[in-house]
Amino acid sequence: MKAELVILGKRLDMAPRTHRRCMVILIYAGLACLMAAFWFLDRWRATGVYMIFATILVNRLLLGGYNFGGLIKPFNGRAPRQHIQPSPFMVLALRLYNPDPEESDYRNDERELQQRDHAHYRAYQALAVMLVLVWFISNLKITMPRLMSFVPVAADTLLYGLTLAAIVVSQTLPQAILLWTEPDMAECTREE
Repeated sequence: MKAELVILGKRLDMAPRTHRRCMVILIYAGLACLMAAFWFLDRWRATGVYMIFATILVNRLLLGGYNFGGLIKPFNGRAPRQHIQPSPFMVLALRLYNPDPEESDYRNDERELQQRDHAHYRAYQALAVMLVLVWFISNLKITMPRLMSFVPVAADTLLYGLTLAAIVVSQTLPQAILLWTEPDMAECTREE
């Protein structure tokens, strides 16, 4: 895990656990606000796919895990592709700093692999609960359509929203668990 994050040209110290926890809270609050805004905009008809793109962007720039960038090392442990740097125009526009992946160690050691596996185990328990909710609502819609007529939101829209939230959670929760539970990093890690 990296001890600092560079956003818009500013270095943010992520060594203290409180900073990482604040970032996780802000990320999920931002994604929830974005999902609510998309709901009011067009009931996720055309904007639902933008939630997926926002999740990919959050992973790429802040969280990491499923790709290079962000605080968490990639989960797959493979070497980066040759050209993972964003275009120079993107770097200039966002003032992002992405260190050379060849210089950083991209492979996870045994402790990091164990943490990754445990985070995925815990994340997919939460995802299983969301899938049970999706199943329950779809079952109610099929077996008791009159009961669902009292719900102020159409069952299909509710199912779509829960599925969209489940996708967002499945892509961000393992990294969030790692950032939330990892203790403060040592002073020597900050200086490297």
